Amino acid sequence: MGRADGTERARPGDASRLPTTREEAEAAERDGRRLRFLFFWGSSGDHRPSADGTPGPACLSQWWEAPFTADGHTFPTAEHHMMAHKAWLFGDGETAERVLAARHPGEAKRLGRAVRGFDEEEWRRRRRGIVVCGNLAKFGARADLRSYLLATRHRVLVEASPLDRVWGIGLTADDPDAGSPAAWRGANLLGFALMDVRTALSQRGA
Repeated sequence: MGRADGTERARPGDASRLPTTREEAEAAERDGRRLRFLFFWGSSGDHRPSADGTPGPACLSQWWEAPFTADGHTFPTAEHHMMAHKAWLFGDGETAERVLAARHPGEAKRLGRAVRGFDEEEWRRRRRGIVVCGNLAKFGARADLRSYLLATRHRVLVEASPLDRVWGIGLTADDPDAGSPAAWRGANLLGFALMDVRTALSQRGA
């Protein structure tokens, strides 16, 4: 039975049948499979817990404030982790240090877009793995966030950002096309990366 926050009680086995890419989601749609989506997008500064302190869909955002430590560094958000590792990947240690010192994930993102020595093909090969590693650390460090993510296990996680056609779907959650992967304007890489994280945490018995 679904809850108001989009999570559900776990039923063994369902998660293994979920798509892990947009192409797989489109194929499932063509085959007539009923996919259940959980839309998230931390817009308008909505990157903190609700008044009662419980996490909701916005905690899935890269900009959600939940400091964690990985690879010997502390990251204020998963966005900081992604952009610092982007800089390290291309040997730009100076930008990585500036990302780590950034006070806002938006600043970290801006710095990450200016990484020296950037190679698009290499980034395409490595970006999903980097984001998975960062979010494994983020959700692994906090029991409340981990429990929230695991409770979404029967849902396809979808970043309903109208501004992002790589990590999101290029549509808002209330767009009539948001529930049809074939109509998405973006790849939803973040949503599928978070599903990788969810699977890994579930297999750990977290």
